Amino acid sequence: MFPEYFLWLFTVFAFLLGACIGSFLNVAIYRMPLGLSVNKPRRSFCPHCNYMIPWYRNLPLVSWLMLRGKCANCSAPIAFRYFGVEFLTACLFLAVWLTQPWELALPLWILLGLLIVATFIDFDYFIIPDEITIGGTVIGLVCAFVFPGLMDVDSRWYALLFSACGAALGFGVLWAISFFGKVAFGRKKMAFDPPQQFEWKREGDHAVVTLGEESMPWDELFTNEKDVLTLECVELEMGELKVTELTVRSRYEQITVQEKEYDLNAVERFSARIRAMQFKRDAMGFGDVKFIACIGAFLGWQAVLLTIIVASITGAAIGLAALITGQRDRSSKIPFGPYLALGALVWIFAGPQLVAWYFNFLRPPDEFGF
Repeated sequence: MFPEYFLWLFTVFAFLLGACIGSFLNVAIYRMPLGLSVNKPRRSFCPHCNYMIPWYRNLPLVSWLMLRGKCANCSAPIAFRYFGVEFLTACLFLAVWLTQPWELALPLWILLGLLIVATFIDFDYFIIPDEITIGGTVIGLVCAFVFPGLMDVDSRWYALLFSACGAALGFGVLWAISFFGKVAFGRKKMAFDPPQQFEWKREGDHAVVTLGEESMPWDELFTNEKDVLTLECVELEMGELKVTELTVRSRYEQITVQEKEYDLNAVERFSARIRAMQFKRDAMGFGDVKFIACIGAFLGWQAVLLTIIVASITGAAIGLAALITGQRDRSSKIPFGPYLALGALVWIFAGPQLVAWYFNFLRPPDEFGF
């Protein structure tokens, strides 16, 4: 369809475009979890010295190599991941261009950007922002309507319907897993011998919990405001209140001590030495439920099923490997978003072929044994 030199030109363009988009994705990965704007300031800055990086020192792939992974202003190290995200995005953009119909390159590139940002944020913070999940679902629906080939149909309205069905199926399946998993296995009790130090401390509009040497956001212990956290305390200190040998029950915004309720919005800090802690545990985060809806909106219902299967197998294998190698702490909380992203990539590059192979494998041989 295109002259050969055009194909080479577009191939190089796909790689360079991916590297440039990867540079922007690094900005999103760093800023979004911190609540910072991705376009203000427009120029990237060093997280160590806040030096605004000029354009000629912010060339994708090249600048990191030329500066040997250091800030040109303060010489602080710049993580290899910045280079890695740019290179990964460039390679995936190129792979889409080389293996997929050219008219589907743009929507698939958009999806790849969403998958990469969600993956790295989930690894760091165990969250996937709504801008990626809900916003991505809306973009997926629009892309399916504009590019009906995403759903392998010609009609835009059929494509929109299949996209909506994919989003709904993905959301419904993972919501059901999350809900029934919490009902069956959602209560977790941790015992400590000797007792561990527990501290709750307000930081602005949020609160942070420190247990031993590990810290986490307070809201990670609650699925909703009605959930109850139980602490079996050796002693507890909250302002002028000091008590020993008691069981404390707390909701997200309220704590009950010796049958008296206290509003945590009016408390700055409390600490305790605890023998045990019991709380509800979700089978997965709700961000994962919304994330699979985004994937389904872009790729359809068949992709949803394969994505969940690949993600479940991969997550289980890595969790089991962590247990076998003695890294129990790593297996206790595993982000599921990156495995969903991996499953989506498997579908993009090999999904239909895997489905066809599977059904051919299941098909019984004919009477001649073939």
